[in-house]
Amino acid sequence: MHRLLTGKLRVDYLTIPIANLPANLSGTKIVQLTDFHYDGVRLSEWLLEEAIALANEAEPDLICLTGDFITYEPAPIYDLVQRLKHLQSRVGIYAVLGNHDHYCPGAKTEIANILNSADIRVLYNEAIYPLGPELALIGFADFWSGDFQPEPVMASVDRAIPRIVLSHNPDTAETLQKWRIDLQLSGHTHGGQIVIPGLGPLYGLVRKIGYSIPPSMRNWVPYMSIFDRVVSHWEWASGLHQVGNNLLYVNRGLGTYAPGRLFCPPEVTVITLV
Repeated sequence: MHRLLTGKLRVDYLTIPIANLPANLSGTKIVQLTDFHYDGVRLSEWLLEEAIALANEAEPDLICLTGDFITYEPAPIYDLVQRLKHLQSRVGIYAVLGNHDHYCPGAKTEIANILNSADIRVLYNEAIYPLGPELALIGFADFWSGDFQPEPVMASVDRAIPRIVLSHNPDTAETLQKWRIDLQLSGHTHGGQIVIPGLGPLYGLVRKIGYSIPPSMRNWVPYMSIFDRVVSHWEWASGLHQVGNNLLYVNRGLGTYAPGRLFCPPEVTVITLV
């Protein structure tokens, strides 16, 4: 994607308070990257290289990749992995898959296998403890995959233990309200790509307008059905949100679809837990 359509990469910094976080884990640094859409069109080599360099510059304890590594065909994952091998973190790189990683038959398994072979651990409805038993890292299957099954995973985690959740689609935050989620990291929306300052993502505004008119006339609202299929909660399209008692952060992603981005730069997120 051309620089003029993508915009300048931005690093967003967050400090997130975590209840009952052990003192030895205060200051833990997480870098999130998401929505690569690595296919030769939607993500340029210069942007990917810059994102990897900025991620490493943060000297993270964990790097979390929250899905949509490819767009449709899985073949580009092999070249993408060669670039992702340059990522550096203290205790590992962890990933979940997105909806685009499931589109082609067999793509899910192929993508997971090549990532795992490059020491990028794919979490598919499982909880692990890379920083020790006092903090769980949970990764879910994509919301649209048919495999999103939070109940057994959440039941396996001690209720007293803080937990970070990786889930590609932010709509899962609605379902996950029934459990303690100290921080959910998502992507999927690309931040809406086109944002109207003071009003929010254009797509969310179109959807809101569409639902304010009689149902018989909604088909006249351009692209409304497409925006509705992307995500239900456009109010969570980017940034930090309180969802019930839980925190949700939605990264704007790296990849860009036409017609491009406006007031919605691609993002590397650096998160410090305290």
